[in-house]
Amino acid sequence: MLQGPGSDCRASPAPMEYVSTRGGAGAVDFEGALFSGYAPDGGLFMPQHIPSLDGDTLRRWGRLSYRELVKELCSLFITAELVPRSTLNDLIDRAFSRFRHKDVIHLSRLKNGLNVLELWHGVTYAFKDLSLSCTGQFLQYFLEKKQKHVTVLVGTSGDTGSSAIESVRGQKNMDIFVLLPKGFCTQIQELQMTTVIEDNVHVFAAHGNSDEIDEPIKELFADVDFARKYNLMSLNSVNWSRIMVQIAHHFYAYFQCAPSLDTTPLPVVEIVVPTGGGGNITAGCIAQKMGLPIRLVAVVNSNDIIHRTVQHGDFSLSESVKPTLASAMDIQEPYNMERILWLLSGSDSCLMKTLMERFSLSKRLKLPEDLHRKLSETLRSCSASDEDIVGAMQRCWEENCYLLCPHSAVAAHYHYLQLDSFSPSSMPRCCLAPASAAKFPDALLRAGLVPQFPPEITALMAMETRSTPLERGQDWAQALRERIEATVQRWGIAGQGVTQT
Repeated sequence: MLQGPGSDCRASPAPMEYVSTRGGAGAVDFEGALFSGYAPDGGLFMPQHIPSLDGDTLRRWGRLSYRELVKELCSLFITAELVPRSTLNDLIDRAFSRFRHKDVIHLSRLKNGLNVLELWHGVTYAFKDLSLSCTGQFLQYFLEKKQKHVTVLVGTSGDTGSSAIESVRGQKNMDIFVLLPKGFCTQIQELQMTTVIEDNVHVFAAHGNSDEIDEPIKELFADVDFARKYNLMSLNSVNWSRIMVQIAHHFYAYFQCAPSLDTTPLPVVEIVVPTGGGGNITAGCIAQKMGLPIRLVAVVNSNDIIHRTVQHGDFSLSESVKPTLASAMDIQEPYNMERILWLLSGSDSCLMKTLMERFSLSKRLKLPEDLHRKLSETLRSCSASDEDIVGAMQRCWEENCYLLCPHSAVAAHYHYLQLDSFSPSSMPRCCLAPASAAKFPDALLRAGLVPQFPPEITALMAMETRSTPLERGQDWAQALRERIEATVQRWGIAGQGVTQT
């Protein structure tokens, strides 16, 4: 049993360490996982054990605010020896200080049982502000303590880049290099990156899609000598810190939507998660493993590899990425699926290594029957076409005068499907809303709706921009190498990174 809020008690007396999903790297503490991208063996870091919460703890946590839930959850995965609890609380308070809503996130209860959890009240109007603002504070804490410098390398399909930039902009001990897929982000998403004129912010506009921009990033991380010399790290959701903070979304959604916490067993709530790279749904699987009584639904757009994996065990690429209205989810290789499969396999790193190497070679993988069964028991799934997205946006406006972004509309589409079915479930349901509709005016116009722009977004249109183009046929990895070398050497800081084990 866990103790109440504010205690330094942990779920287990064993120290919290992190291991690679592929088993070929030594265990690290939270600091080691934080400052890593992929594990040295190509896998992803996961906690060696998942804390387990009993019913009494869940009932007690049901009274907590979102901020307090983040603090409680982070304290289970970050030892007090690394970050004292009072310091951890201060870092999280600082992280959320720029959020516009007093509760940080907000649940809108709409007609016909549509509950929309607004995760987008941060600086860039996207859910990634939540985890990246905390991650930025954790990084600063360790870097200031050790007087070190890191080079952050990020690929973005839309929102990650701007949230990552905002979390580290102006910091003297961090340089951030962001690759965005030119023409695949909305104008507002792109402007939120290219209008940040800071010495430590370097934005590259690549003429390729989201999966293509991941390749040079993987290449640089795979060059161990280069990665060590220039202290490379990632703020994509390969970084465990982001997954950890996102676990709180699911707890807060549950406590807001559960009809009562006085029953035994506790009631089940269905959480509908718009899914691209799979970070948020991974966080949900961990929350479920911790004992939170939720039923998870991964909802995707026409890039439906996760849906096909859940339904048929077919983890295989399509011929190409399909551009959709929910552009941040236009991803073919959801790398966090490796974390989910590792969790469901009983932490079988040998199996993960075999499966991921097979997938890496052929980009096709049929899950073993037992693993597919466990996955389909853990997750439901649904895919939505652009027509479905438009329909959900229109219906939500007609019924509620409430604007959904196209990613949130993917979740609402699932809700409306269930509502209109012959046997609608009485189970309460919460749809996660990852971004504000204001970031996607073209999608709103396609749905015949009128965009509403907050002043911060309107101001972007007149601001100076700065970015470096990466053309097709150019060696993107080499261009990045040269820019990183020049930047870091200019400050005379190569080789001063945090020591990793």
